[in-house]
Amino acid sequence: MPHAKLTINIPDDTWIGEISSRHPEVVFQVVASMPSENTGIGLVQLVATDPLPIITDIQDRDDIDDLELLSKQEDEALLQIQTSNPLLLLPVWRAGVPLTTPFDIKDGQATWKLTTSSSRLSSLRTQLENLGIRFDIEHVREIDANQADQLLTDRQQEILLTAVADGYYRTPREATLGDVADTLEIANATCSDVLHRAEDHIIHWFVDEHMETRFSNR
Repeated sequence: MPHAKLTINIPDDTWIGEISSRHPEVVFQVVASMPSENTGIGLVQLVATDPLPIITDIQDRDDIDDLELLSKQEDEALLQIQTSNPLLLLPVWRAGVPLTTPFDIKDGQATWKLTTSSSRLSSLRTQLENLGIRFDIEHVREIDANQADQLLTDRQQEILLTAVADGYYRTPREATLGDVADTLEIANATCSDVLHRAEDHIIHWFVDEHMETRFSNR
C-alpha cells in the first residue's frame, strides 16, 4: 500500500488559510481532528511569540463556531476549535483516508502524511480536485507490512532481534553487548558494528518518515 506526503495549499476563505497566511511566521500544529460534512472540530497547538493576538483574530472569524483555550504558555497555546467551514478536512473525510497527526500548517500550507490503499489515495486526489484545493504530491512510496525487509539485511535483523530477546535494549539492561555476542557466537566488535548499522538505518528511517516536518520548522 502507498505511503504519501502531500503539500496542501489551503483556500483563503477558510479560517486557517486566512489566519496562517496573515501570520506566516506562526506554526499551527493540528494535534487531532474530527471532520464532518458541515462542521469540523480540531485540537490546534499554536506556536507564536505572542499567541493572544492570533487567538483574537481566530475568534473574529465568522466561520468559527466555538473556540476554547485549553492551555497557554509564554509562546504556545492549545486550542479546541469548531468551524462551520471544514473545507480543508472534507477531502479526507469523503475519501475515508485517516490523516497522520500531528501535522503542521504554516503560511497557508499544510503538510500531510498518510498511509492508505491505492484506491482511497486516488479518491482523495479526486476530492481535492473537485473542491478546487491545490496540492503537490511530494512522494508516494509503496510499503508492505514487513518494512524491516527493506530496511535491514538478514544478518542485521538476526543480530538486532537477538539483542532485543536477550534484553540488551531494556532499561536497565538485562544483557551486555558481550552477552549478545556470546549468544550468536560472534566477536564483540562484529556484534557492535552490525548493531550500530542496523540502528542507524532504523533511526534515519524514523526521522525521515515522522519528524522531518518538525525539524524543517525550527
